[in-house]
Amino acid sequence: MSVRIRLARGGTKKRPVYRIVAISARSPRDGRFLEKLGLYNPLLPSDSPERVVLREERIRYWLGNGAKPSDRVARFLDSAGITSDTVRHRGTGKKAREIEAKKAAAAAEGASA
Repeated sequence: MSVRIRLARGGTKKRPVYRIVAISARSPRDGRFLEKLGLYNPLLPSDSPERVVLREERIRYWLGNGAKPSDRVARFLDSAGITSDTVRHRGTGKKAREIEAKKAAAAAEGASA
């Protein structure tokens, strides 16, 4: 069973609150989860400590057992210092290819200078 660490939506209409959960990759977004690992409230100010609450020891346990975080959760883990240099998928469209080409050109230019 492949495990993901991702967001499950809760709250009411137009007032979302997300649980950060360990869940089977085949389960629906709000389906049965294995364990609740944290909470994300996007309505709070970005500098509020209650905006993102993480259970660090349990997240490290699941990551150690092969769980893969979703892109948004990976950003939370990076900012909390739990993981570092997490790959962030920006998309696969035309704009994403242009961004990648710009980054590659800047890296090549920086390496030659």
